[in-house]
Amino acid sequence: MRRTHHPAGEIHRLLVDSDVLKTNRLGDPTLRIVDVYVPHGHDGAGLPLLVDLVGYTAGGPAHTAWKNFGENVPERLDRLIGEGKMPPVVVAFPDCFTRLGGNQYVDSPVMGNWESFLIAEMLPAVETRFSCGGTGRRGVFGKSSGGFGALVHAMRHPDIWSAAASHSGDAGFEHLYLPEFPNTLRALAKFDHSIENWMTAFEGKQKLDGKDTMVLMILAQAASFDPDPDPETFLGLRLPVTTDTCEIIKERWAHWLEWDPAEMVKTHADAIAGLKAFYLECGTEDQYNILYGTRRIHRTLEHKGIAHRYEEFPDNHSGVDYRMDESLPYLAQALTR
Repeated sequence: MRRTHHPAGEIHRLLVDSDVLKTNRLGDPTLRIVDVYVPHGHDGAGLPLLVDLVGYTAGGPAHTAWKNFGENVPERLDRLIGEGKMPPVVVAFPDCFTRLGGNQYVDSPVMGNWESFLIAEMLPAVETRFSCGGTGRRGVFGKSSGGFGALVHAMRHPDIWSAAASHSGDAGFEHLYLPEFPNTLRALAKFDHSIENWMTAFEGKQKLDGKDTMVLMILAQAASFDPDPDPETFLGLRLPVTTDTCEIIKERWAHWLEWDPAEMVKTHADAIAGLKAFYLECGTEDQYNILYGTRRIHRTLEHKGIAHRYEEFPDNHSGVDYRMDESLPYLAQALTR
């Protein structure tokens, strides 16, 4: 049932057949769903466009589906717009789910060219269909891996995006990922340290658990940040640690760190300075230690005198969609000006 009395916007479902994803090594489909929210009383024409990048293990349509004990994102938008807390916007929800359980929204020969998909294929499809967005009127937001995507896109493509919001976006990789490598190695050791054997067993399971998901997440990051160029390597997957002693392989780990937003911001802060709005937040109880990398981003921006909105809130990494009540009006107002 709906949890707001305000008139409901309309959800349109587009299908985008991607050319840039055809080279992915995972065998993932290139025909992608993009759900698009258009607010009540509008056809989309002339409105700003926001793009929702979902977190790991989800796909865009998960945010438009019915949700128990709470609002899905379209219902949240209906309420915020209906109460006058934010101007009307179009919101796109692209399905970027992969065989490895999710996405970091960057180009990768293993995962696929998702950065290019979003910019070169998804955006034109939505903007052409609904006559929305355009230069100076596009924003990107997300949580967790989606927050990482929003951070990276804001820093790498300020010519495309004019506003961005990161909710607990992956940052501070030494605190976020390093603690997971021993657990990953223990899981792989049960399969002769073979990623291929582990994946075969994983994909044959009828029931998954949280430990499986964390191992898969590490493999997804490896595919995104440091794919093995050797075509003989199973799905191009390799780890930045030794399998027997879990020691860091410096040149591989360096590739990961090149994508750490807490490091990227040191050289890409000027891109953020050019945005109309940049929103950054993390819960003080974040169980993946993302708070510390987020604080580093905030500190770097402060030291450089770059305007942004930064917030910490007393919660962890899970179930924090309610924080969109802060970020979405902020982005929409900036893009409407």
